[in-house]
Amino acid sequence: MDQVKLTVLESRCRSGLCKAGDEWIVGELCPPLCMELWHAAYPYVFALANGAALDLGESRAKEFTVKCPDEGRVVLRGALLPEEAETEKEK
Repeated sequence: MDQVKLTVLESRCRSGLCKAGDEWIVGELCPPLCMELWHAAYPYVFALANGAALDLGESRAKEFTVKCPDEGRVVLRGALLPEEAETEKEK
């Protein structure tokens, strides 16, 4: 399974769990996000990690942007890590 990098682009998180600039690499375990945001992001993370390309405007890409269901208070970007990055991490 490929790895997906999650980056918080904007945050007005009520609980303070997410701050702009926070990053996580998702492999086998879920990141420390609230359940609502993880519930919104997980289908996209799963799809990318298993080889899918997602609709991005008029094209398809190995990335997505999702907003928190709580009034869009957190904006999260997910992107498939390039294989070179994964290879470097293994060294």
